[in-house]
Amino acid sequence: MQFKSLEIIEPILKALEEEGYTIPTPIQAQAIPIVLKGTDLLGCAQTGTGKTAAFAIPILQLLSENKSSDKRRKIRSLIVTPTRELAIQIDESFKNYGRHTGLISTVIFGGVGQAPQVAVLNKGVDILIATPGRLLDLMTQGFISLKDVEIFVLDEADRMLDMGFIHDVKKLIAALPQKRQSLFFSATMPPEIVTLSHKILHHPSKVEVTPSATTADTVKQFMYFVDKGNKIALLELILKDKNIKTALVFARTKHGADKIVKALLKHNIKAEAIHGNKAQTARQRALTNFKEQTTRVLVATDIAARGIDVDDLEYVINFEMPNIAETYVHRIGRTGRAGANGTAYSFCDAEEKAYLKDIEKLINKKIPVIDEHPFPLIDHNPIKAPKQDFRRNNNAPKQTSSTGNNKKKFYGKPKSGR
Repeated sequence: MQFKSLEIIEPILKALEEEGYTIPTPIQAQAIPIVLKGTDLLGCAQTGTGKTAAFAIPILQLLSENKSSDKRRKIRSLIVTPTRELAIQIDESFKNYGRHTGLISTVIFGGVGQAPQVAVLNKGVDILIATPGRLLDLMTQGFISLKDVEIFVLDEADRMLDMGFIHDVKKLIAALPQKRQSLFFSATMPPEIVTLSHKILHHPSKVEVTPSATTADTVKQFMYFVDKGNKIALLELILKDKNIKTALVFARTKHGADKIVKALLKHNIKAEAIHGNKAQTARQRALTNFKEQTTRVLVATDIAARGIDVDDLEYVINFEMPNIAETYVHRIGRTGRAGANGTAYSFCDAEEKAYLKDIEKLINKKIPVIDEHPFPLIDHNPIKAPKQDFRRNNNAPKQTSSTGNNKKKFYGKPKSGR
């Protein structure tokens, strides 16, 4: 199936071809016809399946085919999403797919001055992408009216719940016209999200590309058991592989992300951090550098990582295991996007074994363990482990096994955990 078979109008088809897109992903193939009919949609899809285009393309088409006679542009479609990175990414998608439609989109989010955003809004826009806090703030100040919204999208609803935005979302829903089309997307469907969807949607069609909380088959997953004090050394060792052009590394805390970057820079590995304490301009600069591969390693916290959409990102590394199992699915979903191949490495120390157990229960599979490395976790019996040859480059430490005492012997003294 190609996009042409979905009855998409020529201006959007032309933009898709310019972007190099000809074949829709499964969620796009299923969702686009439903949205074009004007039906409400409940979409359950893991990150990286192409869901932004699944709603952006039909919204652009519907607004193009039913242009308002009012000379002043009004907000006819509202997309609400939890993080500024994701909001920016969605706005880029609307601009890319809608470049030949004449429609105007803009994005608003907190953490930066509101004046430039208000200036654009005052000129008039057709499509508004927003994070909840800044949207409510500008509504309260009288800069935004939602009375003309025809199509409403709530994206990453489960993350909204995690970040405590549900009350804000309910306020926004109350300000929307009763007569509207609503699209609701979530990677997971806990009971609270199901309840919220019932309040937003009216007789929706449901699209579920893959079961909730599953990982893409195109992502190879591997586990390293390693003492906490040796994780930096293991990360540096893995990054000696020149085949790893770029890697997205996840840390659990902002402080931890900065600490990892500092350690990598000392070893001449170009790295930057992206998290909530960084200014928006710094976050965007770091993301741009990463996309352009001038920065090799981007270290991110989970909330900041939503919206990191990098074409052909092949490697994700969980420096620390997430304490919420669903977060693991979101993290490794940054690679292997839309059918591409990817690799996810995870570092698990003794205190994180419980998190690993929850993750494997959620994804219903055992993650293969790489046991042959210089920094093994003490007092640990690994799961069946595939062999990994660290001698594929001249800089990597060599290793041998001693059969006499059943302990590994390495060239060079391995660091001990603390």
